[in-house]
Amino acid sequence: MILPFTKMHGLGNDFMVLDLISHPVKLSATQVQKLADRHFGIGFDQLLLIEAPTQPDVDFNYRIFNCDGTEVEHCGNGARCFARFVLDKGLTTLNTIRVKTSRGIIVLHVEEDGFVTVDMGQPDFTPSALPFNATQAASYQREITLHGHSQTLHFYAVSVGNPHAVLVVDDVASTAVAEIGTALGAHPDFPQGVNIGFMQVIARGQIKLRVFERGVGETQACGTGACAALVCGHAAGLLDNDVLAHLNGGDLRLSWEGSSSPIIMRGPATSVFEGSIELDTVS
Repeated sequence: MILPFTKMHGLGNDFMVLDLISHPVKLSATQVQKLADRHFGIGFDQLLLIEAPTQPDVDFNYRIFNCDGTEVEHCGNGARCFARFVLDKGLTTLNTIRVKTSRGIIVLHVEEDGFVTVDMGQPDFTPSALPFNATQAASYQREITLHGHSQTLHFYAVSVGNPHAVLVVDDVASTAVAEIGTALGAHPDFPQGVNIGFMQVIARGQIKLRVFERGVGETQACGTGACAALVCGHAAGLLDNDVLAHLNGGDLRLSWEGSSSPIIMRGPATSVFEGSIELDTVS
């Protein structure tokens, strides 16, 4: 079977996008892993699937798979690419699109300048929402082992449709992101894993951020990670409602009014190339 695809990215967080409405197919976890391979496949952080809606109040269903073949709940950079894809491919004429994910409905708005604004929904600080085996608190600490030595990490935890732990660091450039991300992400108190954000506060309206994503590793950008950093920094009294987040791949504009308000994220979505692949070769 010949499978057409589009390669896209949001600030360097890259995706293979498949239109399963026009080309229905079922992929195994092994096939996803092979497609994700940057040497023998297409190469991507996540696979985005566009599906027909299964309820009347949404325009599409949206599924996301990490490069290790596991399905995940949400991807903010992917959501922006999703919106650009369905418009560019003529799957919709709407500039405001309602999309169902495994964790609920999100609203995407494609602006005249091509940027996409995403209503990411409300954050949930309840540990069970991540899930996280903990009694709810303002912040948390856990022991990890790095290079044979025990180390105590202090962090915040929130679900923004997927699970995040956010550490405040002095300098993201010198932080051992891969080592800490691997160790904390595998902590048994996060039974389904967790994305780890490393946030450096520059000013109340500006941060630097690196994110070690569950099932992927460090990516150039993470939209949900930026949202998690904003709400955790705001709840800790470190950040204002509107924040510019500097990620390795570029900048995201974020806002949150607190309490039960949704997080609003604005940023670019870029198509890289079109292609097709013989699916039998990755079976």
